[in-house]
Amino acid sequence: MIKVNKIWITDDAIYIRCEDGRTASERFADYPRLKKATPEQISKYATDAFGIHWPELDEDLSFEGFFKEKPKTRLYEIFLEHPELNASAVARRMGIAQSLFAQYISGAKKPSADRMNDILNTIILIGKELSEI
Repeated sequence: MIKVNKIWITDDAIYIRCEDGRTASERFADYPRLKKATPEQISKYATDAFGIHWPELDEDLSFEGFFKEKPKTRLYEIFLEHPELNASAVARRMGIAQSLFAQYISGAKKPSADRMNDILNTIILIGKELSEI
């Protein structure tokens, strides 16, 4: 069992430090409920031996999950490299459920080749539209 002795929050992530000295973080952007939460809502968390809980947001993060290797999908890299892109807005523009789009980005679900091409073409189109301004 992971024993955590410190938890702290920044503008975009929550961090933990374990008794053995390891430190890890989770980005709010990777969790739709945390991404949309206000700073006040994010600050209202509870902990137990297993993780961090936001009862008001119905969100839970396990301490073990902080240390699991996370897949770096092509979409994840695109949105990480271009924080000016809004994943929710791209999903709405494409008519894709925001929760499904978040799963594509995180690697929890894999889009078909056609869907991936549609996503990339939409992002390219957004870039072209912005460059014409």
